[in-house]
Amino acid sequence: MTEDAAMPPSADRSKSLEQLDGERWGEPSPDATSLVRTVHEWRRRPIGMLEPDELARLIGQDIGLPWLLPLAVEILRDEATEQSGGGFIDGDLLYALVTRSPEVWSDHPEIARELKGVVTLLTNLSTYEKREVEAFLASLPEEL
Repeated sequence: MTEDAAMPPSADRSKSLEQLDGERWGEPSPDATSLVRTVHEWRRRPIGMLEPDELARLIGQDIGLPWLLPLAVEILRDEATEQSGGGFIDGDLLYALVTRSPEVWSDHPEIARELKGVVTLLTNLSTYEKREVEAFLASLPEEL
């Protein structure tokens, strides 16, 4: 990974990814796709202002993982707690998290451990979500 894997799990949520990683991507080219333009915009927004669907899209693109993974796991943990009372789980955010490569989790074992604990709390998952969660759990080293 090119990003700092040693980044502490909590980052200043008033800062953007550009501020946190120190990389300015500049403006996308005029012929850039809407996804590229949107990602550039989201990289300039404070991470604490990103919505779960935006986090899911960025994580799905492996962007800003040292800062966004802990935030996404926290959101999912809150949703898992609320799910027992009839709350909603953001399937896109769950999918983005559990489908990251094993290398991502070996770079961020403490976050992987947290996510492992969170996904074991989830109930009422679709067959598809259960399959992805099981694959994530199976991909983790035993010591997690």
